[in-house]
Amino acid sequence: MTIMWMVVGYSLAFTDGGGWNTYVGGFDKLFLAGIGKESMTGTIPESLFMTFQMTFAIITPALIVGSVVDRMKFSTLLVFMAVWVVVVYAPVTHWVWGGGFLADDGVLDFAGGTVVHINAGIAGLVAAIVIGRRKGYGQENMAPSNLTLTIIGAALLWVGWFGFNAGSAVAANESAGMAMAVTQIATAAAALTWMFSEWLVHGKPSVLGIASGAIAGLVAITPASGYVDPKGALIIGLAAGVGCYIFSTGIKRALGYDDSLDVFGVHGVGGIIGALLTGVFAVEAIGGTAGLLEGNFAQVPIQVWGIMATVVWSGLATFVILMVLKVVMGLRVSEAQEQQGLDLALHDESLH
Repeated sequence: MTIMWMVVGYSLAFTDGGGWNTYVGGFDKLFLAGIGKESMTGTIPESLFMTFQMTFAIITPALIVGSVVDRMKFSTLLVFMAVWVVVVYAPVTHWVWGGGFLADDGVLDFAGGTVVHINAGIAGLVAAIVIGRRKGYGQENMAPSNLTLTIIGAALLWVGWFGFNAGSAVAANESAGMAMAVTQIATAAAALTWMFSEWLVHGKPSVLGIASGAIAGLVAITPASGYVDPKGALIIGLAAGVGCYIFSTGIKRALGYDDSLDVFGVHGVGGIIGALLTGVFAVEAIGGTAGLLEGNFAQVPIQVWGIMATVVWSGLATFVILMVLKVVMGLRVSEAQEQQGLDLALHDESLH
């Protein structure tokens, strides 16, 4: 993803696309042409801005991988991610942050609710359905095999997320401070809500549930982090904990798709909840745009428009990419390789 961003992704996302600028950028900065030591984006070096945006371009395709683990061919995965970041991610980034039509329409997304989470969540759902369920899905216990590593990963995400949300202020200022505060509040609220939901339904709380809820809260507050106050963040976190829990458990079981790490249930649904509620709780004194509660009734439909545009493009484009790769390379490992486990079968290595 680093190389794809350097070669073409950054240019497509953040340059003027001429007559196509509403939808995608141009090729002026292929291979980062013209970005020198003195180049500036606003008040920061463009090299810094490019690298910060690169981190989003890295994590978004990586999220999709969680939906298809244990059964997708590694070679096909590499090609899929390289194509997806150019065809899907870069254009959506341009729509929201690079001067495209969603920015013009007033869609609010401070740090990636549409660009990262809805985008990846819908792509993950499509990929999970197209590739199909893992062998033994529904009959075997497929909980994480190492809860310690799961919690370490969740903790790293929680800390690192401050870089995404507060960092999206592109300055060490009051906007970054508020984004950091509301990120912490929403995440804690969602962690607790998921835990209590699980406790109510299954009779026992779990640390895996707390970790899952925390990620749901981080996702949901992402689009809102530069626009809402702490009270709005609290409600967004509560809504994300309940909503993502329902989609990652009951609805997923009812529909029968195998989204291995709940990419859609947490990132897709959490991103939708957060993007929608940004339109409700946005505070003009914080982010410059009022939400529904401050009398700007139009902001909610604008947020819905941003959600729908991302869902449609991500879903359709992801489906087409997968169908082409299915014909050209094949998507799925053999049954014998899946039984053995992809660590050994494809890479000849194991943690054990």
